[in-house]
Amino acid sequence: MSDIFDAVIIGAGPAGLTAAYQLTKEGRRVLVIEQDETFVGGISRTVSYKDYLFDIGGHRFFSKSKEVVDLWDEILPDDFIDRPRLSRIFYGDKFYSYPLNGFEALRNLGIFESALCMLSYGFAQLRPIKNPRTFHEWVRNQFGERLFSIFFKTYTEKVWGMSCDDISADWAAQRIKGLSLGSAVINSLIRPFRRKGAARPGQPVIKTLIESFRYPRKGPGMLWEACARKVTAQGGVIVMGHRLESLSRNETTGQWTVNAVTASGEAASFCAPHVISSAPITQLMAALGPSPVTLPHARALKYRDFLTVALIAKSSASFPDNWIYIHDPAVKVGRVQNFRSWSPELVPQEGMTCLGLEYFCFEGDGLWAASDEELVALAKREIDHIGLIRSDEVVDACVVRQAKAYPVYDDAYRTHVDAIRGELAESYPGLHLVGRNGMHKYNNQDHAMMTAMLTVRNILAGEALYDIWDVNEDAEYHEGGTSGEREALRSERMVPRKAA
Repeated sequence: MSDIFDAVIIGAGPAGLTAAYQLTKEGRRVLVIEQDETFVGGISRTVSYKDYLFDIGGHRFFSKSKEVVDLWDEILPDDFIDRPRLSRIFYGDKFYSYPLNGFEALRNLGIFESALCMLSYGFAQLRPIKNPRTFHEWVRNQFGERLFSIFFKTYTEKVWGMSCDDISADWAAQRIKGLSLGSAVINSLIRPFRRKGAARPGQPVIKTLIESFRYPRKGPGMLWEACARKVTAQGGVIVMGHRLESLSRNETTGQWTVNAVTASGEAASFCAPHVISSAPITQLMAALGPSPVTLPHARALKYRDFLTVALIAKSSASFPDNWIYIHDPAVKVGRVQNFRSWSPELVPQEGMTCLGLEYFCFEGDGLWAASDEELVALAKREIDHIGLIRSDEVVDACVVRQAKAYPVYDDAYRTHVDAIRGELAESYPGLHLVGRNGMHKYNNQDHAMMTAMLTVRNILAGEALYDIWDVNEDAEYHEGGTSGEREALRSERMVPRKAA
């Protein structure tokens, strides 16, 4: 016989746990099923290896939503620390500030290369490409062809596995926030006089330019582990090691039945009038019964995966960056995290350094399929090339794989998602999609949380007060009067899709 709840939540990541926390606060009986046997938090978990702690992907805690910040403080009131934000670019054996410091970039490139870059920039200003269609064309207009080749091409193609000539220009316009070489130089001039993390009066804070952020002292998983404990204390149930097998709705009773399988092969079944899913749409639709018409659309959605090779070294080498973007085409690594700079408590021993080398890949390709030994050997060779530490200083290493880290916006993704949304809204009442993978939207942790918070409000109200698909990069949400009207400042965060 199935256990009956007010809501069954699929996935114990930021969106799933936020929904569980909010519902249990209101006295609702909630069950969360999580496929992982050990970790909550999804990609925001903290991995522990011999007392070393790894942040998978790097999570800066900064949000424009006061509600999200208040919830972070409510869940973890005493364990946030303030950290300086510093990221740099490694190219040609030199380091460059990110976002670009115009003067520094030109100085590091040398007189001859700087002159060529300025000529290239000037030509781009005099002869801009009208209606730029691709990422390449848009960045070339803003920075010139030579700076595009140096600071944008290699890293972007490492991350997405796509040519910059196949990525839409609108992604560049969103991610680079309208910066140009000129604005980079101006920002370099005013930076010393600007209070850290502050915006000028009347202007919004730009996330890419923030200079400090808050961070749980033992990594982002600390927040979600605390959240899971509070969910349980409030009467919620979290079952680990339960993989979604199938789900279906009884049209007569309006109850959903969610079937899961444990790692040992045991079956479990749970019932509720509401199902909140943060599972990848591909997985959810494959489990949904009867088989949805739009299942082929779900199967066509793609994801970018990545893996982290953590190198633990006995080294006195010290640098302040949270992470370094690797633009050098001679190595495969895309980014290097410096875990001590996120929080000293991630690295338990003095005199030790722990770096996380991040490799972007597709599940099943050569990098993903390589053995841990092969990946560690590759990381050692590449850290020697970069020079942050020496490979002979490495005393231990750990490999962490993260599937479905980034939903890919290819040229057809919106068609697929819109078709799925339409069918679910029409034929599957009580099924709610939340979070990055649940909605196939490349949003940050705070946006994933907001989709869950608004979904809970809809469930508690018994009507759709909010359209959670309006949650985006810069959204602010206001409920007006009794009608539940809302306003959203639309600025959806984008990821690469093919140029039209």
